[in-house]
Amino acid sequence: MGTASIPRLIVEFAIPSILGMLVNGAYNVIDSVFLGQAMGEIGLATATVAMPIMTVFMAIAMLVGNGGNALAALRMGEGNREEAERSLGNTVCLAIVFAVIVAVVAHIPACIDMLLSVSGATPEDWEYAQAFIQIISLGFVFQCIGMGVNNFIRTSGAPNRALGTMVIGAVSCTVFNFLFVMVLGWGVQGSALATVCGQALSCATVLWYFTVTKNVPMKLHARFLRLHARTVRLILSLGLASFAVQAGMAVVNFVLNNLLNMYGAESALGAEGALASIGVVQRVAMFTVLPLIGVSIAIQPLLGFNYGAHLFGRVKKTLWCGSLGATGIAVVLWSLVHLFPNQIVGFFGITSDSLRDFTVFALKVQLFMLPLVGFQIVGSNYFQATGQPLKSVFLSLTRQILFLIPLLLVLPMLLPGWFPQFTSLDALYFATPAADFLAIFTTAVFVVVEVGRLRKLEQGELKARF
Repeated sequence: MGTASIPRLIVEFAIPSILGMLVNGAYNVIDSVFLGQAMGEIGLATATVAMPIMTVFMAIAMLVGNGGNALAALRMGEGNREEAERSLGNTVCLAIVFAVIVAVVAHIPACIDMLLSVSGATPEDWEYAQAFIQIISLGFVFQCIGMGVNNFIRTSGAPNRALGTMVIGAVSCTVFNFLFVMVLGWGVQGSALATVCGQALSCATVLWYFTVTKNVPMKLHARFLRLHARTVRLILSLGLASFAVQAGMAVVNFVLNNLLNMYGAESALGAEGALASIGVVQRVAMFTVLPLIGVSIAIQPLLGFNYGAHLFGRVKKTLWCGSLGATGIAVVLWSLVHLFPNQIVGFFGITSDSLRDFTVFALKVQLFMLPLVGFQIVGSNYFQATGQPLKSVFLSLTRQILFLIPLLLVLPMLLPGWFPQFTSLDALYFATPAADFLAIFTTAVFVVVEVGRLRKLEQGELKARF
C-alpha cells in the first residue's frame, strides 16, 4: 500500500468495497421488495417505520467496525502488528457488548414503544413493526460482527474475500425471504428472520477468515478480546464519524416519518401512502449513496497506511483519485435514476398511478445534487482515516443534522407560500438537495485547508502526530 500505483490500488479495493456496500444495503431493499409484493402499502409502510431503528443498529456496527478498522490500518502502517490485532480483538468484544445491550433494550416494553412512537408507527402498522424490530435485535450480534469486522479483511489485503462474505449473507437473505414471505406466508416475521439468517452466515465466514485461514496479516486471538481502555477509546473516537453519519440518517428518518404522518394525512395520498412512497425514495437514495460510501471505505486503509508512514504525497493523490472516482459513479447512478424512474418505483410493488407519479417526482428532486455528493462523503471520511475524528464528525453531521433537519421543519411552512403549486408534503423532499448543496460547500472549504496542511507536512514544516 505504500509503493504500488494509487489508481490501481483504489480500483482493486473499490470494486469489492462498492459491491460489498451494495450487498450490505440490499438487506433493507430486499425486505421492502418482498414485503411490498406480499403485503402492499402496509408492508412498505412497516419497512419505512422500521428503517430508522435499523439505521441505528447499522450506526452501532459502523461505530465499532469502522473505528477499529481505521485504527488497525494506522497501526499496520506503523508496522505494529500486535496493536493491529488488539484492535481487531477489542472490536469483536465491543460488538458483542453492544449486541447484548440492543437485544435487551428492544424487548423492554417502554423502550420499544418509545422507539416505534418516534419512528412514526401508526395503529395499522404498529404490531408489524414491533415484531420485525424485536426479531432483528436478537440477531444484531451477527450484523455487528459480520459487518463491523468485515472491513478488517479488506485492510488485510483481501478485498475480494471481504466481498464474498457479504454476498453469502445477501444471497441467503434473498432466498430465505422468498421462502419465508412468499412461500410460507410468514409476513414481517418471516422477513426479519430471513435477514437474521443471512447476517449469521455472513458473520460465520468473517470469523472463519481471522481464526482458521492461514497466512493472514492479522489474526483474532483470545487474549486480545479483553477490552483495553486506550484501544477502546481510539476505536470509538475514530468510529464516531461513521456513527454520526448513520445516526444522523436515523434522526432524519425519525423526524421525516412523523412529518410524513402529519402532512400525508392532509393530502390525497394519506399517511400510509406517504410513508410507503417516501420509504421507496429513501431506499433508492440509500442505494445510490452506498457505492459512494464504498469508495470512501476502500481508500480508508490507503489513506491510513500512507498517513501513518508519513507518505503525504500519496495521501493527497489518494484523496483526489477517490473523489474523482466517487463523482464518476454518482453521475452514472444519477443518470440511471432519471432514465428509468418508473421501472425503479414499480420494482417495489407500487401500482397506484397517483402514488407512482408522486414517488417518481420525489425521487428525481431528492437526488438532484447526487453527482456532487460523492466528493462530500469522501472528503468527510478522509479526516476519519487520517486520525482527525472531530473534523470528520462535524462534516458528517452538516448534511444530516445541521442542514437537513432544520430544512425539513421549515420548508413545509414556507414553500407553499412561495410556490402555491407545491404542498407541504412536497417540501419534504425539496429539503434534501438544499442540504446537499450546503454540505458540499462546507466540505470543500475543509478539504482546501487540509490540502495546504498536507503540503506543509510533506515539506517538513509541520509534524504529524497520532
